[in-house]
Amino acid sequence: MRYKGEITHWIEEQGFGFITPVGGGDNVFFHVTSLTNLHRRPIENDIVTYQHNIDNKGRAQAGKIAFADERMAIPAIPTPKSNNMSILLAAVFLIFITGLTLLGKLTFIALGGYYIASIVTFITYAVDKSAAKNNQWRIPESTLHLFALIGGWPGALIAQRLLHHKSKKPSFKFMLWITITVNCSALLLTLNAETLQSILASTRQM
Repeated sequence: MRYKGEITHWIEEQGFGFITPVGGGDNVFFHVTSLTNLHRRPIENDIVTYQHNIDNKGRAQAGKIAFADERMAIPAIPTPKSNNMSILLAAVFLIFITGLTLLGKLTFIALGGYYIASIVTFITYAVDKSAAKNNQWRIPESTLHLFALIGGWPGALIAQRLLHHKSKKPSFKFMLWITITVNCSALLLTLNAETLQSILASTRQM
């Protein structure tokens, strides 16, 4: 049986809110993962339909939530091609900087920093996904972007695809690619600066 209600409270950062049933009654908790259309972000005053479920602690919780002004949407399933592209990009980049290090163009400290940042970022995504499933405190998106910015973006891309976490919110994906662009640009500037210094040093020795 499906019920109808209005979203009267929504916390975007933490991804949960409450629905007030039409006709009155206690507010019903819901999490963003219960939406059937994950491409659309809920806002207060949205009218929705939902199933009335009970969680493992005996609390009321809305499930299979659909917006009343559209048909129930089938959640998008990432295709193997999109999964492979993100993982391939991350792998190619890590192989690339490893090669640069072996050629003496990048320090082992910088290489280790990228690998450590990627591992930490992947673990952070996993922890955040677990928190989302259990309705616990969430890791701020700004923290996830910071880890990506300092070199953990390969781990972020791999986590998005393997864990299917933070992979459907357009604003988050856009900001992630901004951090990737900034980080790669900084790396290129560093490499160019070192190359320029090498050329100048060779010129002085001539």
